[in-house]
Amino acid sequence: MSNVAVIGTQWGDEGKGKIVDLLTEEAELIVRFQGGNNAGHTLVVDGETFILHLIPSGILHPGKTCLIGNGVVLDPEVFCRELDGLAARGIDVRPERLVVSPKTHVIMPYHRLLDRLREEKRTGEKIGTTGRGIGPCYEDKAARIGIRAGDFLEPDLLRDKVIQALDEKNALFASHYGVEALSAQEVLRSVFAHGQRLSAYLGDVSEHLARAEAQGKTVLFEGAQGTHLDIDHGTYPFVTSSNTVAGNASAGAGCSPLALGTIMGLVKAYTTRVGAGPFPSELFDATGDYLQQKGGEFGATTGRKRRCGWLDLVLLRESIRLNGVSQIVLTKLDVLSGLERIAICTEYVLHGQTLRHPPQGQGQLGQVCPVYEEMEGWSEDIGQAKSWDDLPQAAKNYVQRLERELHTPVSIISVGSDRVQTIDRRN
Repeated sequence: MSNVAVIGTQWGDEGKGKIVDLLTEEAELIVRFQGGNNAGHTLVVDGETFILHLIPSGILHPGKTCLIGNGVVLDPEVFCRELDGLAARGIDVRPERLVVSPKTHVIMPYHRLLDRLREEKRTGEKIGTTGRGIGPCYEDKAARIGIRAGDFLEPDLLRDKVIQALDEKNALFASHYGVEALSAQEVLRSVFAHGQRLSAYLGDVSEHLARAEAQGKTVLFEGAQGTHLDIDHGTYPFVTSSNTVAGNASAGAGCSPLALGTIMGLVKAYTTRVGAGPFPSELFDATGDYLQQKGGEFGATTGRKRRCGWLDLVLLRESIRLNGVSQIVLTKLDVLSGLERIAICTEYVLHGQTLRHPPQGQGQLGQVCPVYEEMEGWSEDIGQAKSWDDLPQAAKNYVQRLERELHTPVSIISVGSDRVQTIDRRN
């Protein structure tokens, strides 16, 4: 297998964790390149469920090297909690196989506090942030006052940077939000132990990737969230705080864009969204409830119920275009079993104009009228299907329609949550 970047094509929650876990068998290094613990990857291996928020999904495979790149924002407390949870279940999480870039920005207590206060104070429709401090941490990164993982190796530098960050934050806390100011000493004390543990995992991720390329080793780039949560290309302002598209994989990991190889776009067989924001194909009826319940659509990070709707080809065309997707991985096809008719959104209508790609203006996606075409559904349980030939004809028709509309082959089909419930068409 050549290097592969795994990218979500919808609003996240496409099942990236399982697919990264599956593809890890063919890779030697797995690198997470953006986002933070606002993402949750759920994996089911031999009936055992793992939920990971920061550590790459490849950690479940012995002998693989997992990397956390500079494009990630890392909460040291969450990182250490994941280490302990995995170690308690017999997973090897020694620094020899898990490396964090010293350039990775760190989520501090004041980031979480600011995130929560800001969302509570917001009037009108809320963004739906997870409150994990992701956005404020990226803000400090852009403002050049961020704390980086490598700063824990330099106590004087760390102290000075925390004092600098709190100078502005405390003025905001006191005057705008009416809460008590934070002391630099208390902040440093609260992060000390976790920062010390994190320091043991620091290493040059970029050098690891360069060495892998020189040695002909394969690398798997693990994305978080989805294309339409991208800070630039998503449904702004209802987006995450980082670039989720494939173009950010090289910047966030620390390698050349030429190293990305194949771009695999993950497509859930229907559409879901967590939190606020426009959702043209959303269902508010019994079918939407059916998809939500059968698909187990609850956020792995927040536990929030996911909004559900029909597959949206308009959004997917944009995702294919933005990411350069050359192969599609179709997930949760089994959830559609039992529906007599299945609808697909093929176009939008906005102010009398037919659109095959999303409108670019802020708020316009919430004004479109989706155009649907119906297909025949199927009643068979496909959870045990091992090959393309095992699928009912109606399910094949659905997959082939997707391929024709997006001009991209569906190379892998997931028909259940377990690692073995997968149809691999690459060969």
